[in-house]
Amino acid sequence: MSLGAVAEPPVQRRGSDYAQLSRRISQAGLLERRPASYVARIVLTLGAFVAGWVAVVLVGDSWWQLPLAALLAVATTQVAFLGHDAGHRQMFRRRGPSELVGLVAGNLAVGLSYGWWVDKHNRHHANPNHEDEDPDVGAGALVWTPEQAMQTRGVGRWMARRQAYFFFPMLLLEGLNLHVASIRAIVGRNPDGRYATPMRHRAVEAGLLVAHTAGYVALLLAVMSPGKALLFAVVHQGLWGLYMGCAFAPNHKGMPMPTAEDELDFLRKQVLTSRNVRGSRVVDTALGGLNYQIEHHLFPNMPRANLRRAQPIVRAYCAEQGISYAETGLIESYRQALGHLHEVGRPLRG
Repeated sequence: MSLGAVAEPPVQRRGSDYAQLSRRISQAGLLERRPASYVARIVLTLGAFVAGWVAVVLVGDSWWQLPLAALLAVATTQVAFLGHDAGHRQMFRRRGPSELVGLVAGNLAVGLSYGWWVDKHNRHHANPNHEDEDPDVGAGALVWTPEQAMQTRGVGRWMARRQAYFFFPMLLLEGLNLHVASIRAIVGRNPDGRYATPMRHRAVEAGLLVAHTAGYVALLLAVMSPGKALLFAVVHQGLWGLYMGCAFAPNHKGMPMPTAEDELDFLRKQVLTSRNVRGSRVVDTALGGLNYQIEHHLFPNMPRANLRRAQPIVRAYCAEQGISYAETGLIESYRQALGHLHEVGRPLRG
């Protein structure tokens, strides 16, 4: 599998349900790249990100750095969304420009391994919400099925009983978790000595992660006292992880989880496991277009700006085919996700 971009949907036979939908979307011109629009988005997003760090330098050794840390958490997440779009080749058809944006946005600006994320996200898109295939619902600090819950022990079992209450607080550690996972992906090896995570540009990614970490620490210590620098990093990284988690949590959590026994075609596999979040263009921007999760999973290389236009076509087609199309408000999406987590822990509470 190529790691230059997140996997695109498989070629379907001409008469398949997905092929018919794909033709409608293609005829509407919604799969055409919009490079000029993305260049403007890249300039504005990275410009805001750089401006935030310039403000940090200008404010200096002041407690006003903490509000700046919160604002930079927002800017950092928006930069991460650029890396997501680049990984799907929504920006440019050619691999080179897409990887360049992904490496700069991910490794250098955010401190997140682009190659690790693409590999992980490929597997998620191929089998969303599949317990054995989707790394996003594997057992870990949180459990997603009663079977996973029953396998927990000790502190993990205690947390699994109450995990719905811990979900949002735990997201404050998600930024740290992403940094650690990136480092492990760069250096981690299997028992046979081969690298555990396939990666096209391992040395470049390692160098960019080192540059990010060194620059981050050096800049903070250069403009503020060690105590304020530590608090800045805690606020910035904590809120970045929280924002990232809040952007991704509504998409699949609490939706059906297929097993090996379920035989779903590509269309139903993607639609039935995904949830859209209603809202204005403010919601579109805040969630990086991921609120159109159904359309994104069906057409992962569709430019972000086209997802809103694709939604009525996809929704109408699902109605024609009798396929359930999940769409809810943002708060309700969190309620459903938390309800699922709480239900998973029920056997342990009994």
